[in-house]
Amino acid sequence: MDRSSKKGSKFACCFPVILDRSMKSSFKLSKSSSDKLNKSKSSICSPTSLSMKKKDQENNHLVVCFGELLIDFVPTVSGVSLAEAPGFKKAPGGAPANVAVGIARLGGSSAFIGKVGADEFGYMLSDILKQNHVDNSGMRFDTHARTALAFVTLRADGEREFMFFRNPSADMLLTEAELDKDLIQKARIFHYGSISLIAEPCRSAHLAAMEIAKKAGCILSYDPNLRLPLWPSADAARKGILSIWDQADVIKVSEDEKFNILNTMVERRRTTYSSG
Repeated sequence: MDRSSKKGSKFACCFPVILDRSMKSSFKLSKSSSDKLNKSKSSICSPTSLSMKKKDQENNHLVVCFGELLIDFVPTVSGVSLAEAPGFKKAPGGAPANVAVGIARLGGSSAFIGKVGADEFGYMLSDILKQNHVDNSGMRFDTHARTALAFVTLRADGEREFMFFRNPSADMLLTEAELDKDLIQKARIFHYGSISLIAEPCRSAHLAAMEIAKKAGCILSYDPNLRLPLWPSADAARKGILSIWDQADVIKVSEDEKFNILNTMVERRRTTYSSG
């Protein structure tokens, strides 16, 4: 959802496939995940893997993305606040869904697991994933809650502005029982954010999905995607995001997230050492 209507911006909407230098440098790879990737490369180059069927090859490199899928409304003109916008245009959004589409557009194999409303926006988003060659079999549709909506802009002063409509939205209501466990177990990489940790029952579903992926030997990829307005408080956001930090093999953080999250980790460790 880090997007605006400004052409050429790294915040462009409609499922961007953009990875700038600063983003590349913010990826953190643990030794365990590096070993996993090396093993994966070996299997890719082996004669046995070359003779595998196409479906098996796709499963071997499958990236399953878990989390939110929503509608972003962005101003029809750039550099204005939400209140100043003369109008808005809709676009598919949701950080985990962006990753799934980006991987597919780059020629990879991806799938998405999440929940939307059984409404026109929900069905539209499902169709967009399918049109972009993303496996949407893990999607669920809620008949009692609507698809999440977000209004987002990049103002002239460079600050982003968000307004969310999810009280609750369908993505927050995904349950553990609705998880496509078989799809998760097929993944080579399991990718997720932190928005799905904010409220139950999605939080429990998120933790269960991570456990399934971990037991299946998946590489765990984490994009905290800090959105303070969605959390009860800044402290709740830090605690929630850090609660699963150490389980990830790969973590992608922005400069803002480094300041807001990583500094908290340093202070917490300093306190622990001083009290010990």
